Amino acid sequence: MADESASTPPVTPEGRSTPKINTKVAHPARIYDYYLGGKDNFPADREAAEKMISATRGGVRAGARQNRAFLVRAVRALTDAGIRQFLDIGTGIPTSPNVHEVAQQAVPDARVAYVDNDPIVLVHARALMTGTGGTSIIQADLREPGTILEDPQTRATIDFTQPVGVLLVAVLQFFTEADDPHGIVRRLLAAVPSGSHLVVSHYTADFNPAAATRGAVGAYDKATAPLVPRDREEVGRFFTGLDMLDPGVVQASRWRPDGPAPDIPGGHPWVWAGAGVKP
Repeated sequence: MADESASTPPVTPEGRSTPKINTKVAHPARIYDYYLGGKDNFPADREAAEKMISATRGGVRAGARQNRAFLVRAVRALTDAGIRQFLDIGTGIPTSPNVHEVAQQAVPDARVAYVDNDPIVLVHARALMTGTGGTSIIQADLREPGTILEDPQTRATIDFTQPVGVLLVAVLQFFTEADDPHGIVRRLLAAVPSGSHLVVSHYTADFNPAAATRGAVGAYDKATAPLVPRDREEVGRFFTGLDMLDPGVVQASRWRPDGPAPDIPGGHPWVWAGAGVKP
């Protein structure tokens, strides 16, 4: 792990500099890692996560697991639909199975370009992907979609003349309206051809008591990004102009479950999820 006080970041064996990591400010990727029981988090992340866990009476842990399971099912659905390449933005700290593992199980030559703005994600992802074909990882911010789309590593991994699976799983909830998240999604979709798919999951307060919502949002007050709940209609707007895959925008555990939906009240009420295809 990089030393925060180091003036010159260390260099990997491949000659790439390892980004400096600020462990003093909570980051959504590391908070999410804590929800999933991971170890790649720090006191600031754990403090924020515990506030969220308290506000949701532990429900956020179940929500994180259901969100992850939704991602796996969505990637499988996209490979079944013929998608052979994926742009996973806000990928988070690697948690098996990762997108490339799921996709390449169905399509061995599937390609995945990972993107995240947290340098610790790059450190872990680079280590994980050593010797793995068809993958790349860059540090970039979704607020600058052009940077992502034009990055040489992204371009080397993704052929933008062919359909792409754009994955925005549990990331848009960290963008305020001033960031214009709907505009960002439109720009990403404008860069991919017909037949491309969009996958979105998003935190919601639609089912939550006001006090729980205030506590959940407050847990991210000192993090690198705020938590912005959106209702089902607002989440649905991310799919404007797309043909929705059944069953539309639903609670994450109810999106094409492998079996009966888990026995969670409301099925899990914290996350809306859906997928659509560009006509």
